[in-house]
Amino acid sequence: MTLQTLKMDVVTLNTFLDGAFPHWGGDGGTRVVEATHTGVICRLPFNEAQLRPGGTVSGPTLMGLADATMYAAVLSRIGPVALAVTTNLTINFMRKPEPRATVATCRLLKLGKRLAVGEVAITSEGETDLVAHATVTYSIPPHG
Repeated sequence: MTLQTLKMDVVTLNTFLDGAFPHWGGDGGTRVVEATHTGVICRLPFNEAQLRPGGTVSGPTLMGLADATMYAAVLSRIGPVALAVTTNLTINFMRKPEPRATVATCRLLKLGKRLAVGEVAITSEGETDLVAHATVTYSIPPHG
């Protein structure tokens, strides 16, 4: 399998994730907005619950978005395998994210039979400067 082979598009990814994770999308949740041979982009609308003192989007919010975007990227290539799980996530917070929607772009670096490795770049919507950068490894269970 090559990284360029898509098994799930934006619609099938969001439908699967909505079913597998009741809090995935819904009203104001994370959505896959693009899935191509180069990667996956997810958007998380802003809400007040994401703020930490100082009026910035919290680190756990950004980490969750990085993880969810990597998961969507893996699924876009291997299909609906619900039990793929995070084995490692390293994140660097680079600047204060503004209190607005955040956008995460994942690029898969390696997709093997048992492990997937990717990088996720996170920006505040409308900006080009990174607010965070993560490297994420996923374990892929045996599947047919």
